[in-house]
Amino acid sequence: MLQRIGKSLLLLILTNILVMTMASIVFGVLTYLGIMPQGYLGASAVSCLVWGFAVAFLSLLFSKTSAKWMTGAKVITPENAGELGWLVNMVHTQAKAAGLPKMPEVAVYDSPELNAFATGPSRSNSLVAFSSGILRAMSRDEIEGVSAHEVTHIANGDMLTMTLLQGLANAFVYFFSRLVARLVAERIENSGMRMLAYFAVSLVAQIVFMLLAAIPLNWFSRKREFRADAGSARIAGRQKMISALKALDRFKNQDIADEDRVPEAVAALAINNGRNSMALLFASHPPIEARIRALETMTA
Repeated sequence: MLQRIGKSLLLLILTNILVMTMASIVFGVLTYLGIMPQGYLGASAVSCLVWGFAVAFLSLLFSKTSAKWMTGAKVITPENAGELGWLVNMVHTQAKAAGLPKMPEVAVYDSPELNAFATGPSRSNSLVAFSSGILRAMSRDEIEGVSAHEVTHIANGDMLTMTLLQGLANAFVYFFSRLVARLVAERIENSGMRMLAYFAVSLVAQIVFMLLAAIPLNWFSRKREFRADAGSARIAGRQKMISALKALDRFKNQDIADEDRVPEAVAALAINNGRNSMALLFASHPPIEARIRALETMTA
């Protein structure tokens, strides 16, 4: 839930970028060879829309699997949780209170970073994971606030909503990067250089347009965080969510190695990433101070 530098450009950033890059290569080759329609902007826009949503939903489909793989998260159940049985019971109790049709999986991963995240393709197929660092540093009341925040993300359908928005963003990136690449390549007479220019310009344009697409995506993400905070206040209690935010604020400057941070593929629905935002436009999470004020002034 902390500030983020445009890293929530993708709902599942790492997975989405990898798939998008591979799709772009195939997409570009088919287009350049004339297999994909390129004579009309309308046909091109439709094909970009299809590719954009396909990439976003593919990322969503494999979100739980990729999150477990990247963090090394181990799923715990009432049978194998041991001393963490209280954590599983707490998440399941909150899930029932939030009206989830199926209990989310609960997992723990080894990291000194204070973090937790929610992921999964639907409200019936989700995961809530906690770092070992957050379980050591926070009180149970604070963890209850964190957990309720993540459960609210699932209950609100944030994964699906962000995927739909990401699909539109992907289509925007595909379409305009292709358009710019074609305009540049068509001015080059040598066929070999033309093809090289097409791919080079397309890749650069994708980076630029991805940054532009990040602005509205992150704006929506910030609004979503306020809603998740409010949901946590209703489920766990306002003071527990405020205490959790204050705890995160105390540890926000802790020195954590990059390999110990939550992967960017799940950062959009994480409680904290320990990184400071360079600009509000590219921050997926509002400042902690603003969120605490919103909770304090929130009506019951």
